[in-house]
Parts: sequence; structure tokens; C-alpha cells
Amino acid sequence: MGGRARLVVVPRPVSNPPNPWLGSQVEFLGEPPPAELVVYAEDARSIVSANESEDVPFRWSVNPYRGCYHACAYCYARTTHQYLGWGAGTDFDRRIVVKTNAAELLRKHFDKPSWKGDPITFSGVTDCYQPLEASYELTRRCLEVALAYRNPVNVITKGALVRRDVDLLAELARVTRVEVFMSVPFADDRMAALIEPTASAPSARLEALRILADAGVPTGVAVAPVIPGLNDSELPEVLERAAAAGARRAFTNCLRLSGEVRDVFLERVREALPLRAEKILSAVRDVRGGRLNESRIGRRMEGAGPRWDAVAAVFAAHCRRLGLVPSQDEITGPPTFRRPSGQRGLFDDLTAP
Repeated sequence: MGGRARLVVVPRPVSNPPNPWLGSQVEFLGEPPPAELVVYAEDARSIVSANESEDVPFRWSVNPYRGCYHACAYCYARTTHQYLGWGAGTDFDRRIVVKTNAAELLRKHFDKPSWKGDPITFSGVTDCYQPLEASYELTRRCLEVALAYRNPVNVITKGALVRRDVDLLAELARVTRVEVFMSVPFADDRMAALIEPTASAPSARLEALRILADAGVPTGVAVAPVIPGLNDSELPEVLERAAAAGARRAFTNCLRLSGEVRDVFLERVREALPLRAEKILSAVRDVRGGRLNESRIGRRMEGAGPRWDAVAAVFAAHCRRLGLVPSQDEITGPPTFRRPSGQRGLFDDLTAP
């Protein structure tokens, strides 16, 4: 009987959730998958999370959604769904929580005297431009708040839907620091569909990257994660195409298979690529000291050994050749944050000194 019971608070289900495949944004989403989607609405208590992990390069993040419809087999965030009493497999893919008050909470956070305008990353856990964003527009509303306060913003996404907000991101780039990283682990659309079945096709992501760059939004590419034996050979092509689309920076990291993520990944790879599965797993063990995962803090996103050294060397060489800065560190610069005064509208007085 020892120990304390943990209270699990489950958000309320939405009886008739919006269908993200109906409406003006359907061109960004592709064909609807057959699996059932269940949406839960949450009145969140907070929206800005502090990160203290040595494995990621940002301090503050905003995640308007819990769970992710992109269903990437390798997603390290899958285990976070277990805090809701759900599973890390199809529950993570299809039971999606929307934090309906995200923008209001962000405004309240920016109004705290303790907030000094540090960069905010969208999203540190689940994708802020997954399909439901087309209907709920939580990320867009949060970006509008960031614009009103001139708070620096970083975005990382697999969703081509980000191009919908090119006007807003371009305005942010004019008054503060903003950068959009597009995550593109695969060059081939068909291969990506096996491992990232409901994410935008890589070709669509790179086109979105081009649209943002052409509008003056600083962009980068995340060739991540590298899955040894599967997509490590695609690094040069992804970097080449991203640079041609206007990316300025690039980063990569190694596949992380913690907890139940391992089971989801193993099942997906063995089902989708039965003839290659064991070779892929052997290659993963080769860069993880004989294991499938590295649990040491500060090393969880990195590989090791001769095979990983070769991957890192190829990545660095192509970044130099293409003029890409190999970094994910937050862009620094003079402070831009300021709180709107009086009753001005959200976009008023953006050009004031």
C-alpha cells in the first residue's frame, strides 16, 4: 500500500470535432486516413513549459496540442500520453487534446512582470501544425500574441500547413527574431509515408520552406532523426533540396527509442519493411553501443562509434558545401519584447521604436 496515488485528469471529449480535411486548408493535408480521430478539449492551467534537459537547445516552449496525428513511429513524445492514462501507440496518434485557451494563457504569461521576452519554441513536444490546427488555429492565435508583444519565436514542424501563416511569420520576422525549422528526415515521399504516415510529404514540406524563405522568414531544416540503415544515406539530398528552398541553418540528431516508443517503432519497421527491418535495427545498435537506446542525459539524441562519426562527417561536409550553418541554437540579438499598452489592437503600433 506504500506510495501515493496519482490523480489523472482526463480532458473532456468533443462530441463533434471539426474535420480538418474539410475546408480551405485541405490542400495542405493530403488524403484523410481511415483511422478514427477522437478530440478532447482542455482548459489548460498553463501553456509555457520550462525545459531543463541537456538534450534540447531551447529553454521555453509552447505546445497547443497533446498527442500528434502525424503518427511518426519514432516520436519521442509518445510516452507523454501515458500521463493522461492513455497509451503511447495509437492513443497518441488518434486521441488528440486541444488546449483551447492556449492564446489567452500565453498573453497572461507575457504579462507577468517576471517574463523578460526570451525566445519561445513551438513546439517542444507535439507538432504545432498537425492537421487539427487547420480548424482550431491555436498556433496562429499564439503567434498573433507573440507578434503583439514582439516576443522572439522558433518553430519546428513537419506540417506544410505552416505556409498558411506566412503573412504572420513574415511580420514577426520584421519586428523580432523568428525562425522556422522544417523537419525532413526523408527525401523520398513514399518512404516517409511508411514511417510518418500522416505527416505532410517531404516535397510539400520543402515547398512550404521555400514559400516562407521567399517571404523573408528565416528558415532551417532538421534532418532528424537519423535512423541508421534507413535514412542516413538521404542526408545529402535533403540538405541540397532544403538549401535550394532557402534554408539557412540545419541540424540533425540520432533516433531515440525510449520506453514504449521502442515497441511502436519496432512494430512499424517490421510491418512496413520486413526484409530490411533486422538490418536497420542492427545499424541502430551499431551507433548505440549495442543497444537500441541511449538513456544518459546529454547523450540521448547523439550517436557514437565509427558509423555515427561517418554520418556526422557527411552532414558537416554538405553543410559547408551548401553554406548551411550547422546549428539549432536559438538566434540571439537585441531585446525586442515589449508589452502593448492601453487598448491598442493586436497589430497596432508594431513599427513604434
